[in-house]
Amino acid sequence: MATSQFLSSQSHYSITSILPLNPMKSNTLSILPLPQHPHFLSLHLKIQRKAIITAANIASTGKLEDDLPPPLDSTSDPPPIFDGTPRLYISYTCPYAQRVWITRNCKGLQDKIKLVPIDLLNRPSWYKQKVYPPNKVPSLEYNNEVRGESLDLIKFIDSHFEGPSLFPSDSAKQDFAGVLFSYAGSFHKAATASFKEEKINAETGVAFDYIEEALSKFNDGPFFLGQFSLVDIAYVPFFERYVPFLLDVKKYDLTAGRPKIAAWLQEMNKVTGYKQTKTDPKLLVESYKKRFLTSNTSD
Repeated sequence: MATSQFLSSQSHYSITSILPLNPMKSNTLSILPLPQHPHFLSLHLKIQRKAIITAANIASTGKLEDDLPPPLDSTSDPPPIFDGTPRLYISYTCPYAQRVWITRNCKGLQDKIKLVPIDLLNRPSWYKQKVYPPNKVPSLEYNNEVRGESLDLIKFIDSHFEGPSLFPSDSAKQDFAGVLFSYAGSFHKAATASFKEEKINAETGVAFDYIEEALSKFNDGPFFLGQFSLVDIAYVPFFERYVPFLLDVKKYDLTAGRPKIAAWLQEMNKVTGYKQTKTDPKLLVESYKKRFLTSNTSD
């Protein structure tokens, strides 16, 4: 049996200074694009490596995936690990895993990368022991190695598998993508800063205003980089949760006064590869209520 080896793939960017609260307004952040791995031409779509696909293209070329496998739990046997089949280990409700799931779908890789859902509340012991020692999702089993970290994985899948490119060739857009990838963690922390409080605080409002401004940087489309890209995939799972939770609990519409965010969400909901991954908003609201409105929980 092949030995498990887990890796965190290198980012496409090297950050040479500390990210400020609002990186778009900084003159001190240097993003250096690193060499990218060659893409392969899609045998089915005939789309060249550097072509960026629009939401309309994704909607028309995305493969349907109606029958999702049930989550594996502590009573489940492991799949035939390291048999040469690429596998994406996820949770259906995890936003970080959703990023990679969306990428897989938008690349048209439903038949190439097998989906393996894990029950995070009752995890099978073999997942930690044989697949991914950090015992988190997502992880990708590929070429007898297992890689983790969602932002690393979406870049890895885009550059190592066939299908339409989800990353721009324009250097200015690449630089800004690096800023937005780096800001994603800080954004989530700021956006949820008031979720446990009675009212939305300034930190949360500033975070959403930043996203509104970021969506205004390029005018050749409604997405972060104008055209649909990995950056949209990195952020949309969290907005899928923020919007219904804030409306239900805080009576706060984060799209009010933010037309760019409203238009972006509307356009994202046309992307078939994303729609295949969406969860019932009621379930997401209940999950966030348990996470943010009960004691003894962490962010």
